[in-house]
Amino acid sequence: MKNIFLTLLIFSVSLFADLKEIYPTQDFFSKKIPIVDIRTPQEWQETGILQGAVPIMFFDQNGRYNVDKFLQQLNKKVDTSKPFAIICRTGHRTSMVAPWLGNTLKYKVINLKGGMLYVTQKLKIPTHKYVSHIQ
Repeated sequence: MKNIFLTLLIFSVSLFADLKEIYPTQDFFSKKIPIVDIRTPQEWQETGILQGAVPIMFFDQNGRYNVDKFLQQLNKKVDTSKPFAIICRTGHRTSMVAPWLGNTLKYKVINLKGGMLYVTQKLKIPTHKYVSHIQ
């Protein structure tokens, strides 16, 4: 009985979630959906960021995270009442963060599968130099 209830609960939560997981395409980028880059500042420096992307680190280089700080920055920089996408290096980190944003917080989030490696190597989308605004 417990298993049936748990299964129904999980199923009902997934019905109301607004989470999409896609491999991005050129067409996706033409829609101008905001993209939040959750990589680390070091990664932004090394590879650059997508034009118009909003850099907001979720996990630091040691795997630690600060949910309150992330949400504060996210809600300040992105209209979370509208669809937005998240991206990381390979899609591994976003595969953990996106379900939480979509299922728990009910944000209309799009997980860009394959991450920056997919975007830059397969789609050949150029990146732009990341310039930190912190002096």
